[in-house]
Amino acid sequence: MSAQKITTFLWFDNQTEAAMEFYTSIFKNSRIVEVNRFENAGPEGETVVTGTFELEGQQFMALDGGPLFKFTEAISLYVDCETQEEVDYYWDKLTADGGEPSQCGWLKDKFGLSWQIVPRKLNELMADSDPKKSQAVMQAMLQMGKIEVSQLQQAYDQA
Repeated sequence: MSAQKITTFLWFDNQTEAAMEFYTSIFKNSRIVEVNRFENAGPEGETVVTGTFELEGQQFMALDGGPLFKFTEAISLYVDCETQEEVDYYWDKLTADGGEPSQCGWLKDKFGLSWQIVPRKLNELMADSDPKKSQAVMQAMLQMGKIEVSQLQQAYDQA
């Protein structure tokens, strides 16, 4: 099992294998570690019940739990992005095929899992000791769906 002490456990509505394949196709340093299948567990014979996968060194477990529970924004996965190109890449990939963009760098992927796609520059600019500058950056960010570094920088420079 994992050397990781705490592992995020995700409940999918009979889409565990598809979700693991989707996520591992997006993140460069990722892999499916294990897929547990049970024969005669569903109407179509063999069914994936659980799986383990890694994204950028972080391990996740997944369960085909059915429709009983849904993801909410109360839990999200935060992606720290070094560049605007990285923000654009993850935003586009995770909103593809039925994902939903939201505000302030948040989105839901096609499985309903919430993500925050955040450029590192946002935190740098908001940490400025000048409250006028950090507030201007915050106000600019609140107007965005996908976060645009150039607009954050412009708000910062004009404050």
